[in-house]
Amino acid sequence: MRRAWGRTRTALGATAMVAVALVAAGVGVIAGLSAGLAADARQQAEATAREVAAQVTGVAAKDVGGIDGLNDDAPEVAHVPIQVVDDKGGVLGASKGLRDQPVIAEVEMMGDEPPSRDSGEGEHAVEAGTITLPVDRGGEVTEGEEAADEEDFSLVAVRSVTADGVPVTVYAGASLAEKEQAVSRAGRAMLTGLPAVLAVVAGVAVLVTRRTLRPVEGIRQGMAEITASTDLSRRVPEPAGRDEVALLARTINETLSALEAAVERQRRFVADASHELRSPIASLRTQLEVGLAHPQLLNVDGAAQDTVRLQGLADDLLLLARLDAGEQPGDTPVALPTFVREELTQRVGDRHPVRVTGLADLKVAGARGQLARVLGNLLDNAQRHAATTVRVTVRQDGNRAVLEVADDGDGVPEAERERIFNRFVRLDDARSRDDGGAGLGLAIARDVALRHGGTLTADTAEEGGASFVLRLPLAADG
Repeated sequence: MRRAWGRTRTALGATAMVAVALVAAGVGVIAGLSAGLAADARQQAEATAREVAAQVTGVAAKDVGGIDGLNDDAPEVAHVPIQVVDDKGGVLGASKGLRDQPVIAEVEMMGDEPPSRDSGEGEHAVEAGTITLPVDRGGEVTEGEEAADEEDFSLVAVRSVTADGVPVTVYAGASLAEKEQAVSRAGRAMLTGLPAVLAVVAGVAVLVTRRTLRPVEGIRQGMAEITASTDLSRRVPEPAGRDEVALLARTINETLSALEAAVERQRRFVADASHELRSPIASLRTQLEVGLAHPQLLNVDGAAQDTVRLQGLADDLLLLARLDAGEQPGDTPVALPTFVREELTQRVGDRHPVRVTGLADLKVAGARGQLARVLGNLLDNAQRHAATTVRVTVRQDGNRAVLEVADDGDGVPEAERERIFNRFVRLDDARSRDDGGAGLGLAIARDVALRHGGTLTADTAEEGGASFVLRLPLAADG
C-alpha cells in the first residue's frame, strides 16, 4: 500500500508539473495571439487613416465631410470610426457613426510643422490607444440613447493638410471585437481541454512510473532474498539496456561479487590460520605435557622455538587483520638510506652477507614500522633462498622510489611469481615448517605496499636468483 501511494505521489507530481507547464504555455499562446491580433487591428486602422488623409489633401477644409472615406455609400467604412479634426479641435468630418460627436481622442503628434500637401499621404502615424464606442449594428450611434452594443477599437492618428493649407489630424479605428472573440474562444478551448490532457498525462505517468519502478522492485526483492539466505553467490536481476536502473543492478551485482570474494578470502584465511596455529600449539602442548610427566625429557629449546614461531604467526595474523580492516599507514616521511642502514644493523644471525650497491637519497611517506616489516620479510626470504649473497638497492624511477632485494639463489619460476604473494602459499622446496615459514611474509609485504600506494613484484635478479622490487611514491619533500 505504501509503495502504491509512492507511485501515485510521483505521478501526481509529474501531472502537477505538466499542468503548470501547460498553463504557462497557454498564457503565452493567448498573450501572443492577443498581441498579434491587436497589431493587425492597428495596421488596419493606420491603413484607413492614411487613405483618408490622402483624400483630405485634395479638398478644402470645408469640403472634408464629403470625401469618399466619410461617404455613407462606402460600405467598407460603414462601421469604422473616422474623424478629421483641425488644430483648433473642430471636427471637419466624421464617419456616419461619429457625426455630431466631439473629438474621440487627442494625441500629441510628432513634429511642429504640418506635412506638405505634396507628400500625397499623411505622415507620422501615432497610436492613439484603445477606445470603446457604442455601436448600433444598423450603423447609427446616437448620443443620449441606449446603444445596442459596444465595441473596442484600436485608434490611430495621422497628420495631413487640406488643399487650402489647413493642418488636420485624421483619427481612424479598427474593431477589436474579432481579437476579443478569438482570445475568448482560445481560452475556453484551453480550459475545456486542460482537464482531459491532465487526465491523460496522469494515466501515462502512472503507467510509466509503474513500468520504470518494476525493475527496482525486482532488485529490492533480490537483495532481500540474498540477505535472508546469506547466499552471496546469488545476483539480482539485471534489466536490459543502459539506463540508470540497469546500471544500478550491475553495480549491485559487482558489489555482491566483491563481497563474495572478500568473504571467501576471509573464510580461507580463517581456515588456513587455524591450520597453521594448530601445529605449533599441538607441538608446544605435547612438549609441556611430556615435561610435566617426565621433567628430564622436557625439550626447552624446542618449546621456546615453537613459542617464538607461534608469537610470530600471531603477529602476522594481527597485522593482516589490521590491513584488512583498512588501517591507514600515515604520512610520516621516511628517509630510505637511513632506514635501510638501521634495519640492516639490527639484523643478527643472517646466513649470507647483505651487499648494499646503492642508496639514493630518497624519502617516502608512510608507517616506518610497516615498511620495516616489508624489508625484513624480503630479507628473510632472500636469506632463505640465497646461495652466497643478498643485495639491497635503492634508486629512483620517475616519481617513485624503488627498493630492490635480490639474491643469487634458484629464483622464482615465472608461473609462480603472482601466486607466491597469496596468503599461506609456499613453494614446494620451502614447505617445511622450519625453512618455509607460514607463507605470510610476502603476502604481508604486498598488502603493506598497496596500502602505501605502491607495488611489489617478483622478477629475475642480475645474479640469477629472485628479485623483489618495491615501488613507493616519493614524499612531497623527497
